Amino acid sequence: MDSTSAEEILRHVFGYNSFRSHQGEIVHHVIDGGDALVLMPTGGGKSLCYQIPAIVRPGTAIVVSPLIALMQDQVSALKELGVAAAFLNSSNSAEEAKLTWGKLLRGELDLLYVSPERLLSPGFLDRLAGVSSIALFAIDEAHCVSQWGHDFRPEYRQLSVLHERFPNVPRIALTATADEPTRREIIEQLGLGSAKVFISGFDRPNINYRIIPKKDVRKQLLRLIKEEHPHDAGIVYCLSRKKVEETAAWLVTQGFRALPYHAGMSAAERQSNQETFIQEEGVIVVATIAFGMGIDKPNVRFVAHLDLPKSIEAYYQETGRAGRDGLPSTAWLAYGLSDIVILRQMIDSSESDDARKRVERNKLQSLFAFADSADCRRHLLLRYFGENPPTSCSNCDNCLEPPKVWDGTVAAQKALSCVYRTGQRFGAVYLAEVLTGAGSEKIQRFRHDQLSVYGIGKELSTDQWSSVFRQLAASGYLETDIEGFGSFSLAARAQEVLRGQVKVSFREDVRLRIAPSKKFRSGSNVPSSPGAEAIDQSLFERLRQKRLVLAKAQKLPPYVIFHDRTLQEIALTKPSNLEEFSRITGVGEHKLKRYGAAFLEVISAESDARVELVANV
Repeated sequence: MDSTSAEEILRHVFGYNSFRSHQGEIVHHVIDGGDALVLMPTGGGKSLCYQIPAIVRPGTAIVVSPLIALMQDQVSALKELGVAAAFLNSSNSAEEAKLTWGKLLRGELDLLYVSPERLLSPGFLDRLAGVSSIALFAIDEAHCVSQWGHDFRPEYRQLSVLHERFPNVPRIALTATADEPTRREIIEQLGLGSAKVFISGFDRPNINYRIIPKKDVRKQLLRLIKEEHPHDAGIVYCLSRKKVEETAAWLVTQGFRALPYHAGMSAAERQSNQETFIQEEGVIVVATIAFGMGIDKPNVRFVAHLDLPKSIEAYYQETGRAGRDGLPSTAWLAYGLSDIVILRQMIDSSESDDARKRVERNKLQSLFAFADSADCRRHLLLRYFGENPPTSCSNCDNCLEPPKVWDGTVAAQKALSCVYRTGQRFGAVYLAEVLTGAGSEKIQRFRHDQLSVYGIGKELSTDQWSSVFRQLAASGYLETDIEGFGSFSLAARAQEVLRGQVKVSFREDVRLRIAPSKKFRSGSNVPSSPGAEAIDQSLFERLRQKRLVLAKAQKLPPYVIFHDRTLQEIALTKPSNLEEFSRITGVGEHKLKRYGAAFLEVISAESDARVELVANV
């Protein structure tokens, strides 16, 4: 097909006028037969990067996806766009699987979604070799390949077989969550050494990041929901199944529709609650980390953590489930020192080998440093993933209401000197003991009680020194050996502190902090959409009601028909005919024919009602 084919499909099928970020470059690279590793934030449009090449290239694209719910959502959305798509997983009956294989062999599918387990099952690849043409292989949620990751799936590490069996078929691996070690592992395990790497950035500017210390966490959560998200869909994460059940039941008593979700429930219960959350509006799911990956619901307005997650990667991915549509949303976390104790116990009592436990402890320590820091949340988060963001975002708690800090320049110099003098091979606990002059056998064995830094920090407790080291690491003055023993080494920026060229401030000890008193508005510094202030809210609600009616009639999630952002644009521009309606973002030709007239009727009825109201005044 000609070079404009991708752009034509983007407009006529998906309803968008132009590609975002690196989308266009990725799409054309894969269409031309190139391999790719794509890192793009949640809501950034990763799916288009393989869906459009799948339509342009001859044959069927095979999409490896880790969750049934994700496959079902993607296939439903594609069918609504008029794209031939199907899935094969354990939810298929034998007859359904047979019909799908028939379509595949006859070349009637643009995309086929499969689980990694099904793809690697006996005989599957042999049957796939009989397909006349395979357009490409897409490996979604590619971070699942990492044995150090939070969503590790061992089957993913066997997917290098695709290149071995089908060397001439392009592959594209995609993820929203991968630090530098995880990226290296994806490339190594999937044999993508020659693939082009596209990094679109990890920033989610519409998300307001907020972290507070626990102080009657239920009341804190209730305040968040009642004041900012009283009618919104949200996800509340808890560490234990018991806490999930109790929190969901309590939210119900407070007048909210809340449903639990955890691995201890039956598969039928989990499926039912997940479908309710996806297909209805204003539902809150209270869950363990068992819930969320692959949930495409775009209008989740808040994600609340009642306990610390296990790592910054987990935090980023879980909070990324808020605001996939780009509209203002909240990522809210309440934590306490008890969280660290519980999570460390969970790590220590797990069946993982010592190397994995060590990595998990270090990643937990990095998250604690992130939570403990007085710096811009977004700046810290993005730098963790290798970006160099601005120092202030104006849409996180630390930027909007700077915390109490103390001048820690001298303390920082002592801490950095201690790291250097002890050989840059120890972690926070040991270094704190050296600074406070502890007489441990280990210190004496290494003769560190003879160093000039021994005992020079008795003005702070070991816990306070540990906080200092965490914050220095979070701010980029120290580097942490995540994959080793958590030892600190001096980063290049440390020299500026040691020479007295910069001033260093530390947040007051976490135990002394109080919850922010300022009343935040989710995404208050991020415009919801162009002309958001002029949106007809009454019309917007009527459009949502029509969408819900249409969705229920077809047993579809409402967002599969149109996203909230599309309805907002309709409510703003108020198209009066199909030609005008076709110019709305997210309205492709198939959806225009299927839904255009129904939504134009809503606009007309709302306009008539207002005319009548004015006439009667």
